[in-house]
Amino acid sequence: MSNDSKSIKVFAPATVANVVCGFDVLGFAVNTPGDEVIARFTDKKNVTLKAIHGDEGVLPLDPEKNTVSAVVINYLKRIGEENRGVEIELFKKMPVGSGMGSSAASTVAGLFAINTLYENRLDYKDLLLLAMEGERLACGQGHADNVSPAMLGGFVLIRSHHPLDVIKLSVPKQLVCSLIHPHIEVQTREARKIIRKQIPLKDAVVQWGNIAGFISGLYREDYDLIGRSMQDIIIEPVRSILIPDFYSLKQKALDSGAIGFGISGSGPAVFALSRDEQTAKKITKVIQQHFQSQDIDSDSYVSLINEEGPKVI
Repeated sequence: MSNDSKSIKVFAPATVANVVCGFDVLGFAVNTPGDEVIARFTDKKNVTLKAIHGDEGVLPLDPEKNTVSAVVINYLKRIGEENRGVEIELFKKMPVGSGMGSSAASTVAGLFAINTLYENRLDYKDLLLLAMEGERLACGQGHADNVSPAMLGGFVLIRSHHPLDVIKLSVPKQLVCSLIHPHIEVQTREARKIIRKQIPLKDAVVQWGNIAGFISGLYREDYDLIGRSMQDIIIEPVRSILIPDFYSLKQKALDSGAIGFGISGSGPAVFALSRDEQTAKKITKVIQQHFQSQDIDSDSYVSLINEEGPKVI
């Protein structure tokens, strides 16, 4: 697409980070929900954020402070086009602060849009580095476990942050994700503060085994192995206290046919993996009913794993 093309609209998917056993190193993308961005060239000499739809006014319109525009500004600096005018319109199609990679979806959509307008001037690794800076702006730390699957699609492993080394993993064909977002608030910054900074070696060994088992299960399409490996003895016991009745929810999901169940990112959204859409919908209903019994409203989504990442729509 040439620079003469004035406008582009892009979708980028929601993501589940950590995937139970893989704190900060595993993540995957889903088909729904996600965010949409319209980017267009203008005659001005700066980046402007025209409007944000669907955020109920909680996100900043200052281009330097909103991740979707801030990363576009950094992109233009990176390619030496600082004075290029770009207008951005953001459509939030997913809850803010949900644990489903809301900021990552916006960031990736913005970067994919501007990079497409510039005929893919930067490769995916450069884009990921820019996206991680957007995450730093949003939540205080530049993580890759949401932006990587949002950018690449599918399951990803972040083998290293310094230097960045991201590996796209296999996706079992039957895997379906249930995502349920209860209307409670969990701040990513606060959720990180309660995590232990040091752990016993014996706990680390268990976690390493589960991560290796989970990845092996993906490649072998061994759903039982995937389920056995979705155990977290380091992060989940601490973060689960932020989600009402977490372990009751987990047991109900497993009793309803889930392969595994856990916290999506830092919460409050929870997710389950299962082998078919019917089971996934059943799990979603059971979890939502449990939240409702506690007078907690929730949103729910059932989706196959998104293997494409962002796309022009």
